[in-house]
Amino acid sequence: IEGLVDIVDKPVLIEMWDERFFYFVLKFEFNFVDTLDKASALSTVQIDVENSERYDMSYVDEAGERQRPILLHCSPSGAIERVMYALLEKAARLSEEGKLPMLETWLSPTQVRIIPVAERHQARAQQIASELGLRTDIDDRDETVGKKIRDAGREWIPYVAVIGDEELASGELTVTVRAESTPKSPAKVKMSPADLKARVSAETAGKPWRRLPLSMLLSERPKFI
Repeated sequence: IEGLVDIVDKPVLIEMWDERFFYFVLKFEFNFVDTLDKASALSTVQIDVENSERYDMSYVDEAGERQRPILLHCSPSGAIERVMYALLEKAARLSEEGKLPMLETWLSPTQVRIIPVAERHQARAQQIASELGLRTDIDDRDETVGKKIRDAGREWIPYVAVIGDEELASGELTVTVRAESTPKSPAKVKMSPADLKARVSAETAGKPWRRLPLSMLLSERPKFI
């Protein structure tokens, strides 16, 4: 037990029983405190001494004798639903603190959304999206800019860049940074496409990355009504 505590290097709660109540003789788990101030288990490892008999599991040892194995329940990363639960709980806590709920940038399905103000800005939007090399999409739908921005907010997109005449002339983007925004005050920052790429790349460095199996253009994606 002391060895486990040294490895984890976090506060621990140890429970010990005089007799065994469960199918395991030892387990450890990682918990977090949710928005209801309740401890919730994320992952666990258990040494199971009971279920090999229940499920008729056995092996033959070196002496030719049939034995019941000790089972190891090993879920160090936790089940996917527990991970999603923790992520949503973290987002709920952000809301309680007056911030906008969001996922980490590396986890966000769309990391950057580009919103062209008019059709004449779409060519530049597609050029920038290709240059970024991130999970970037373009809202080219026949909707108002305001609605496109609101929809991006409902999708918790970390970076939303608007391209209009001013951005075409200056070469910079007007980017709403969700992590720095509040419900009543969006944080808008002027930055070049290269600066935007560098910022997102720094936030996602060392994290898994995959492309979205969807069209870059929102107008070409399935619509659910």
